[in-house]
Amino acid sequence: MRTRDIFGYSFSAIKLRKLRAGLTTLGIVIGIAAIVALLSITQGLSASLHSNFERGLSANTLIVVPGSNALSSAANIGRAPTIALYVNYTEQILSISSISQYVVSATPVMNQVGYITNSSGSTVQVDITGINFTEAASIYPTTFASATGTIPLNPSDNVVVVGAKISNLNSNGTIFVEANDQLKVTTQVPLANETYIGNVTGVLAPVGGLSLTGPSDTGVYIPIEQAEKYFGTSQVSEILVQLKSSNNATITTVSKAITDYFNGQVTVISSTAIINTITAAISTVSFFLGGVAAISLLVAGISIMNIMIVSLIERTREIGILKALGMKSRTVLSTFLCESAIIGLVGSSVGIVLGWGVANVIELVQGRDRAVQVNGSGLKITPVVTPELVIVALAFGIGVSILFAIYPAWRAAKLKVVDALRYE
Repeated sequence: MRTRDIFGYSFSAIKLRKLRAGLTTLGIVIGIAAIVALLSITQGLSASLHSNFERGLSANTLIVVPGSNALSSAANIGRAPTIALYVNYTEQILSISSISQYVVSATPVMNQVGYITNSSGSTVQVDITGINFTEAASIYPTTFASATGTIPLNPSDNVVVVGAKISNLNSNGTIFVEANDQLKVTTQVPLANETYIGNVTGVLAPVGGLSLTGPSDTGVYIPIEQAEKYFGTSQVSEILVQLKSSNNATITTVSKAITDYFNGQVTVISSTAIINTITAAISTVSFFLGGVAAISLLVAGISIMNIMIVSLIERTREIGILKALGMKSRTVLSTFLCESAIIGLVGSSVGIVLGWGVANVIELVQGRDRAVQVNGSGLKITPVVTPELVIVALAFGIGVSILFAIYPAWRAAKLKVVDALRYE
């Protein structure tokens, strides 16, 4: 029998049992839709995270923080750092002769929680960051840039720069503070409140949802010299080291040299390592969610096996007649497998479209105001359906259908003509 005839016969068999075939196909539809919806959302999350982190992190910048293995060692959680970092440590890093040819600058970053009060008397709790404006503009040229006003490279002590969300606090057009406004800045470190009036010279352009060390939409920035006096300390939370190159060899060499210089009491983190860690975590989550969704496909596969066995019982005499007329066993086998493949193809195709639709409905329901909140900013997740995901979904759906139809097809092919013709 020709391939075209096998497909024609298989279609005819499915048409005769529309309800049963439809219910069987529904199992494949649900399984594939679940896989596509979940994986497209996780891929969209991954894309959003990468986009935001790449905007908030500079590839050629290292982050030096107190404590050993601060990023990767669970044993250090809750443990006090073995060393404190100070403003003058930047000079020590720049003096390491073995890496001087790789390093452009080293700048301290000082972070404290404080409060800002605008001219109307409204007060908001914020993170206040002391940083060298000139070096920050060099490290983050696209994100430490003003949307309104200016960012002075040699600022006076009372200069303040704020993130986009600080200016437009509720994202509803009501301006909390803007360039050329005065802002009262207050902290509780040290214990006695310290307050000074700052002049807002610039508002940063929107950065996006995430920022670990780079500019943030919810940040308030003051000159590092003012931060030292204001916070009453020269201790810093981290030091940013800008490199001439972002290649792995340079990052590895400089990281090791700095770690060795401080006797392993600091951790040097690269933006590449952070992104790789996040990617690995998302991949694990994607694998887990895909496995959960695949369980429904296994249930659908069992349903296909069951329906094929029932079909075999109903069509025993028919198979006997066909074999008596000369149909070969391999043709019978091919016919049953073709029926399951058609069910898998139709179910997978509908499931892909349905899964894509469900993912987009979730995006609409999520809305910008309900976006995932990180650091006070919304992280918008847009589902991503790649050609690879479509191909894998199709292959998986068809593969499961054929796999669970092998046994019923084998039984049909092995039927003896005499026994099949005598079957009632």
